[in-house]
Amino acid sequence: MLEPLRDRVFRRLFAAQVVALAGTGLTTVALGLLAYDLAGDRAGAVLGTALAIKMVAYVAVAPVVEVWARRVPRPVLMVGSDVLRAGTVLLLPFVGQVWHVYALIFVLQAGSATFTPAFQAVIPTVLRSEERYTRGLSLSRFAYDLEALASPVVAAALLTVLSYDSLFLGTAAGFAASAVLVLSARLPAAPSGDRPAGAGGRRRIWSGSATMMRRPALRAVLARNMVVAAGSSLVLVNTVVYVRDRMGGSETMVALLLACFGGGSMAVALAIPRVLRVRSDRGVMAVGAAVVPIVLCGTAGLLALGIGSTVAAAALGLVWIALGAATSAIVTPTPRILRREVDPAEWPSVFAAQFSLSHACFLVTYPVAGWVGAADQSVAAVLLAVLATLAAVTAARARGETGDEKRDGVAAGDGSCSGGEGGEPGPSGRAGSRTPRRRDRDVPHAGGPDAPAHSLATHPGGGGRHGLDRGLGSIAHRGQSAPGETAAHGTGGHAQGGSAGDLPDP
Repeated sequence: MLEPLRDRVFRRLFAAQVVALAGTGLTTVALGLLAYDLAGDRAGAVLGTALAIKMVAYVAVAPVVEVWARRVPRPVLMVGSDVLRAGTVLLLPFVGQVWHVYALIFVLQAGSATFTPAFQAVIPTVLRSEERYTRGLSLSRFAYDLEALASPVVAAALLTVLSYDSLFLGTAAGFAASAVLVLSARLPAAPSGDRPAGAGGRRRIWSGSATMMRRPALRAVLARNMVVAAGSSLVLVNTVVYVRDRMGGSETMVALLLACFGGGSMAVALAIPRVLRVRSDRGVMAVGAAVVPIVLCGTAGLLALGIGSTVAAAALGLVWIALGAATSAIVTPTPRILRREVDPAEWPSVFAAQFSLSHACFLVTYPVAGWVGAADQSVAAVLLAVLATLAAVTAARARGETGDEKRDGVAAGDGSCSGGEGGEPGPSGRAGSRTPRRRDRDVPHAGGPDAPAHSLATHPGGGGRHGLDRGLGSIAHRGQSAPGETAAHGTGGHAQGGSAGDLPDP
């Protein structure tokens, strides 16, 4: 599990992820206290609006910045976004109006929408081996879930000796440390196909989304994003309502139930590398997508029964564990799908599109969980279950999705070919096309087709969900085949580097 951390580049990127996540967690707590100081009993409305602004920034900014960022070296882009976020956070203690908070939150989240997809796209260029990449994804997901559990505890401890304004200083320090670590990682160069956007820049804004809509495997990813959003929204929006209003529980019970959700997610994230050795990505994700609507219906039943607080809390804890596990089973393997299905030069645009479109789903599910839930919690849970069911069925019907070759009857690198299922378009985008699969370890490296795997940027590294989250590096010599191999370029012209595709995290 920890083997990717032996790589210097990945180790530093992962450390950058962890310190930035810690800072973000402190900001979440401090922002709630700042909103209460500014708005009093309207603090909930202020935070709700800030959350909506965050999602709008994620959806709107990521694809636009990705096109502009083609002109900027990836380390410069990532460090610049860290510096922007650190400076923005330092301004928050000085705001005096609610609209100041809204403006700064937009800038802060625009920085995150710049850094995260870039970081996600750089990890597959650092961790080239399929197994190491999967372990890197698991570490990243684990870091996200651990931050969600630990940050409130750390913030509470700090607030016993410091004012909440001091938490913003901690956040700024985290972003600054992240910038230093990214600079020290010496990221590999971008793939040769990753050129500056020219006159077609406007079209390139939507190129990642268009790629995802064209390919069946990526359409399935888009559908599963809605499943994750439906399950996560119910937990994030309504846990406090269920505990305080329906069960008469304490704030401690709220924290424990949220910990159940995070614990289920972490358990699956840690198990994913072993599971994917014997199961396909598609199979694991399909199980997660099937569990979410079932659990949501179970939640609706619990709410309708109105059982006693102790029994309800225990039952809801089990339900939240199942939801956390199911959503993690979808989110953690997703970058493997993206990595496998598109050309290395397309990774930045596709990861940016996934980042944007996955958060767009929350613009649908948050209002259902919140606004409908305010009228009837059971109805909200049922509606989210319906959304999740429709999305899961859509994903299951997305034919042509490729899974792990060992499970789908295609041995990676054995010279056999794989097209879409049932004559549907294969990964190259041509109906009935059959694209040769290549061993991950045989993908050409930056030093040339015969260069050893460890020649990439001292050692390839790769990252957690920060690792999932940022910049693109070099999978060099695009289209060049290693000795004895056939370059995998069909009509769609993309070489597939290995047998394997989040955010987590809502």
